Amino acid sequence: MLIAQSEFVKSVDFAFFFIIAISVFFLVLITGLMIYFVFKYSRKKHPKAENIHGNVPLEILWTVIPTILVLFMFYFGWMGYKEMSKIPEDSMVVTVTAQMWKWSFKYENGRISDTLYVPVNRPVKVILNSLDVNHSFYIPAFRVKKDVIPGKQNTSWFKATEVGSYPIFCAEYCGLNHSYMYNEVVVMPENNFITWLTTDVGQVNNFTNQK
Repeated sequence: MLIAQSEFVKSVDFAFFFIIAISVFFLVLITGLMIYFVFKYSRKKHPKAENIHGNVPLEILWTVIPTILVLFMFYFGWMGYKEMSKIPEDSMVVTVTAQMWKWSFKYENGRISDTLYVPVNRPVKVILNSLDVNHSFYIPAFRVKKDVIPGKQNTSWFKATEVGSYPIFCAEYCGLNHSYMYNEVVVMPENNFITWLTTDVGQVNNFTNQK
């Protein structure tokens, strides 16, 4: 059983699997009908072609059903987008700076690190900046992805619900060493995070090695 690592996992995955299920259903249905009609109306069985006239009820049906399905897809996607766009007012703020080819994270007390440390079950607002080219801040486990564009400040947020380490990628091709622009978000218990945040810079390595 998969464990949700953030609040967005269930809504994003539901919308994704809903769309996949509909796509697979119609792929199988249409492919099956095509194969069936190839044999049923083959030239051997029907050497003389016949004109087929329109069927209004059928045409209405295959217009209405896809429209309803697309509206459902839009609804689930829109609800997920609204959830991701509404940043809680009590969020902890982290300023994320992207550059070729690394990430850096600055906290409200001025601490800067090259790994993102956050407390579990607490909303985190990330302010995204780029020093050079387009990047994309992507945490697959949290279903969070946001473009990082030079000259424009984007924001996003998440609330990690499981302690652990999760990869951060750049999902926008940003140059020669794009594939090396990899880092981690480390989700810690609240007390451990406060200890890390208030630890002297010279002691950070010792603390993180013992966590």
